[in-house]
Amino acid sequence: MKWWREARFGMFIHWGVYSVPAGTYKDKKIGGIGEWIMNTGKIPVAEYKQFAKQFNPVKYDADQWVQLAKAAGMKYIVITSKHHDGFALFDSKVTDWDIVDATPYGRDLLKPLAEACRKHGLKLGFYYSQAQDWNHPGGAAAGGHWDKAQDGSMDEYIRKIAARRSARS
Repeated sequence: MKWWREARFGMFIHWGVYSVPAGTYKDKKIGGIGEWIMNTGKIPVAEYKQFAKQFNPVKYDADQWVQLAKAAGMKYIVITSKHHDGFALFDSKVTDWDIVDATPYGRDLLKPLAEACRKHGLKLGFYYSQAQDWNHPGGAAAGGHWDKAQDGSMDEYIRKIAARRSARS
C-alpha cells in the first residue's frame, strides 16, 4: 500500500464485451455504468453472448497505451481481466467465454499489455471478479439472477470456474 499511496496516479481500464452495446440494449439507453449493462438491462445470457461476435479490437496497441500512460505521469495500470459478466480478456482454460474463443479477435489482450508495462516500467494489476459472474451458472449477481441460465450452485461455480480459472490464469 505504501508504494501505491506514493505512486498516486494510475489508470483503471474497464474493457470487455460490454463495450459493444455501449450502454444501449434493443435501441434503449440503459442507465448506470456501461460495464453493468448486462445486469442493469437484465440481458439474457444467450443474447449477451452474441455481443462477443462484435468485440474485435483490431486497433488495440498495448505499447501505445502504456507509453501514453507513462507520458501522462502514471505509475501503474489496472485492467479488468474478468469482469462481472464473466468474460475473460485472456485465454481461459475452464471456459470458452473469453477473448480467444468467443470473439473474432481470437488473441489474449493481457499478455501484450503485461509485456509493454514491463518494457516501459509501469506496474500492472488485474481486476478479476471472483464471485460476481452473470454468465456462468451459480455465479453471484447483485440484485439476483434474471435468467434461468444463471441458476446453479455457488459451490459448484467456485469449484469449476472461479477457483480453477484463477489458479491457471
